[in-house]
Amino acid sequence: MKAFVTGGTGFIGSSIVRELLKVDYEVCALVRKGADMRNLDGLEIELVQGDTTDVDSLRRAVQGCERVFHAAALYSFWVREPGLIERVNVEGTRNVLKVAKEADVERIVYTSSVAALAVPEGKEPVTEETPVDPGKIVGDYKKSKYRAEQVALTYARSGLPVVLVNPSFPVGPRDIKPTPTGQTILDFLNNRIPAYVETGMNVVDVEDVALGHLLAAEKGRIGERYILGGEDMTMGELLGLLSEITGIPAPRVKIPYYPILGLSYLNAAFCKITGATPRMTPDTIHMSCHYMYYDPGKAIRELGLPQNSAKGALRKAVDWFHDNGYVRTAPS
Repeated sequence: MKAFVTGGTGFIGSSIVRELLKVDYEVCALVRKGADMRNLDGLEIELVQGDTTDVDSLRRAVQGCERVFHAAALYSFWVREPGLIERVNVEGTRNVLKVAKEADVERIVYTSSVAALAVPEGKEPVTEETPVDPGKIVGDYKKSKYRAEQVALTYARSGLPVVLVNPSFPVGPRDIKPTPTGQTILDFLNNRIPAYVETGMNVVDVEDVALGHLLAAEKGRIGERYILGGEDMTMGELLGLLSEITGIPAPRVKIPYYPILGLSYLNAAFCKITGATPRMTPDTIHMSCHYMYYDPGKAIRELGLPQNSAKGALRKAVDWFHDNGYVRTAPS
């Protein structure tokens, strides 16, 4: 069987490619011109140059493929080019589903995000069925993932065999950019977190997320969403696990919300002037008000989603960052 993967050079996408190869899929990956190819080095796969905004490149890549895994997305809370997130995340998704429909593929798995789900209230985990208030979704990235998910659901209602998966906060190897979650780990390793804002997140092994995509292709119900999640934990607990793994002391100082929100606006304004990338943005600080807890029970029951430990996933991330030269300080 042959699969087409978008976003194959990325964190989740490259793990999907590896899981597909383990079970003897032929893989065709879409790669952007000038993309960092390290995550695909040495893999026996077909490469097609293009991107999700180029419909002709998508048509070339999908030919002969029975399954499509659409993992490409712009995952960033700071983008200088107006409209870029919308073009990549929303219109790009529409383009992929359009060509998949034309090619009559048998199954499409769309990588959505927990960002498209309801904003958690308190510490009660969100499920796929928790009602979503679009007005409470903060930031261009999260809004784009919500709109892209609506595109995918509309295609599913029209008969396209689409299954949606919503990864939470994956960690593990090959986080080359890194993602915002990976940047937190890297900042800890480089002693750049003297204090923190208390919040909550759901941490999942990126390799569990990748396998969850294959399970969704095999067992997922068309038009259904599945949270690919792991363990809920506070930021303090996350930093504590990193301390256990590395021997680096965890910060003890918690910063109150409102002072750090004010600093985030100043930081964002400064970066707009200088062209630098902010360490924090108002959107990320607004989101920190919520404990981003999610319930992966549906994916565990219906798909058989594995639940490897968050500590093990963090250890793999730490080792990968050290082994690939991202860490400036020697391991303790």
